[in-house]
Amino acid sequence: MASSTTTGHCLFLALLLLSSAAYGQLSTSFYDLSCPTLQSIVRSVVSDAITADRRMGASLVRLFFHDCFVQGCDASILLDDVPGSFVGEKTAFPNANSVRGYDVINNIKAQVEASCPGIVSCADIVALAARDGTFLLNGPNWAVPLGRCDSTTASLSQANSDLPPFAASLSTLVTMFGNKGLSAQDMTALSGAHTIGSTQCQVYRGRIYNDTNINPQFAKLRQGDCPATEGVNDTVLAPLDVQTGLTFDNAYYGNLLKNKGLLHSDQELYNGGSQDALTKKYASNGAAFFADYVTAMIKMGNISPLTGTNGQIRANCGAVNVN
Repeated sequence: MASSTTTGHCLFLALLLLSSAAYGQLSTSFYDLSCPTLQSIVRSVVSDAITADRRMGASLVRLFFHDCFVQGCDASILLDDVPGSFVGEKTAFPNANSVRGYDVINNIKAQVEASCPGIVSCADIVALAARDGTFLLNGPNWAVPLGRCDSTTASLSQANSDLPPFAASLSTLVTMFGNKGLSAQDMTALSGAHTIGSTQCQVYRGRIYNDTNINPQFAKLRQGDCPATEGVNDTVLAPLDVQTGLTFDNAYYGNLLKNKGLLHSDQELYNGGSQDALTKKYASNGAAFFADYVTAMIKMGNISPLTGTNGQIRANCGAVNVN
């Protein structure tokens, strides 16, 4: 598919939006007429992926987050390196050997192209897959604003600098989310996605051996599989939520109240700082967490979306269209 065709397609749809009630915004009804099967295709593929591997729900949420924090929600994270001419974001420190779900997005894209060729962006597929990854693990459901175009660029340097590190302090987290237009409340609600998924020993090793604000029994539990010596069992996985790591609920916040956050950055949400009260609220009120999480996910999905001549509808999510 030629990039001139797909770029024009983005511009045409952007003009449709500008003439609608969703002026200047993404729209939850964006593909209702142009690709009515989109949502059912995405949910079916994500459901099959989670049935095969329940961790995939968390991975798809994380993929969306890592996309939106670098150049905005533009599917730049999906672009493959091209030796000698293009370096993407997949090899950035926060992404390499860590971000998963590319194959799921590619599977969705192939089925969507068979049903609605040249219509749906990879960026929108990533947003929908994150929603379904949440919902299919018993989390909230919501209407996803759509209408993004795909980027023709990526930024390895921005992926290395703009994604919050797992050892970040609360002030660093607030600043880094604030730089993307997200409030401290948004940050705390989005962190609740760590109620699902796992992470590697090399990521949480510093927390379980060096931090003092950690439950001793919890630290001992994790130390059983993750020795202090770097290079030993580095890739051994532990659930981010020690209670219900495969179910989307508010147990993550209850764990923080007991100093059982697996990452240093997790426990920073409840460590005598500005987010203590909100963390307590979410721990006791799952409905409040769900509502704020949905609001924050929609807000994050609105970070610098490409429209008009600034993007294209990639035929292959891993590569820019060729003229």
